[in-house]
Amino acid sequence: MTSAGSLPLTLRVAGRRVVVVGGGHVATRRALALVEAGARVVVVSPDVSDSLASSIGRGDVEWIDRGYLSGDLAGAWLVQTATDSPVDDVVAADAEAAQIWCLKGGDPERATAWAPAVAQVDDVLVAVSGGGDARRATALRDGVAAALQSGELPMRHRTHHPDGFVALVGGGPGDPGLLTTRGRRLLAEADVVVIDRLAPHSLLAELDDDVEVVDVGKMPDHHPIPQHEINAILVDRAKQGKIVVRLKGGDPYVFGRGGEELIACRDAGVPVEVVPGVTSAVSVAAAAGIPVTHRGVARGFSVVTAHEDVGDLPHTGAHTLVMLMGVKRLAETCAELVASGHPPETPAAIIERGFSPTQRVTVGTLETLPGAAVAAGATSPAITVIGDVVRLSPAWAARS
Repeated sequence: MTSAGSLPLTLRVAGRRVVVVGGGHVATRRALALVEAGARVVVVSPDVSDSLASSIGRGDVEWIDRGYLSGDLAGAWLVQTATDSPVDDVVAADAEAAQIWCLKGGDPERATAWAPAVAQVDDVLVAVSGGGDARRATALRDGVAAALQSGELPMRHRTHHPDGFVALVGGGPGDPGLLTTRGRRLLAEADVVVIDRLAPHSLLAELDDDVEVVDVGKMPDHHPIPQHEINAILVDRAKQGKIVVRLKGGDPYVFGRGGEELIACRDAGVPVEVVPGVTSAVSVAAAAGIPVTHRGVARGFSVVTAHEDVGDLPHTGAHTLVMLMGVKRLAETCAELVASGHPPETPAAIIERGFSPTQRVTVGTLETLPGAAVAAGATSPAITVIGDVVRLSPAWAARS
């Protein structure tokens, strides 16, 4: 069967009488879908499924408790017949005579309407007709819906929303494959992307040419665009009715100032959504083969920046320390930890450019790591991991 001679349409059935003849599985599925669409559903059947009986009991569906009779279609805009018996042919003939569109279960050749496989993704309605083949339509529908949900297909509005909004999206440690499905989907809808230095910049190549990209990347000790100006950019673009994605490295709430940006948006009356990301504090350590916790080795961990007072942290190798933004102060930090009670022989590692093709792991102890990092020419972005779990890294086993 081909689609020749057919015209795809979306019917507004809300408030209109639709007759369903039959009470089995197909009739139930269609009746409940019609109820959800707001139709006045009338079921004609001597027997109905438990699901239909529940809807009838709630008053959502009118039930004519008998077999079909000619005349039952009076006042109907649409009819679904699904008795799997010769009754379906009678209903189809009556519908044809009355010029009522007829969905004929299991017999698309003799139907005058086909029900597509439908999925809703945000405000996009996906309806797929498989040429009368319901299983084919369902498989195609699922594929299109999955591509929309993952951001593989464009979801952008070509006209702006009456009200814009901001999404604070965690981009993960830099590998675009570690961006969440929700984050990628929002990126596919974005009119404006405000991006950090450590966010996955390769994703920008997927954006339409007219998407505005604002790079607010901060270098260590150099913030060319201060935070209050970043907040103002988010609010300004959203109030223009645009979808704004604030794409960050790692997670927005792990030293990402996401909380400040959320407060700024809320104070300005701008809707805001937070999409968590894979934090580099855990993921980059994992990329180096270091679990921040491990049974019998470490039962907890702390995530800090090297700018904080590290002397108050637990003084045992069984508690893992993960330090972000600490390359420049590595020697001072290690000295402070030793001075506060950490054994100098505590294992430590610095992991540069985690999850990138140029990832590098340098291991040592609190006493030796600073010199090893200097010798290797270690630079940011990098994290430092301190604790007994470092011994689980392949780099520790391979050290000379």
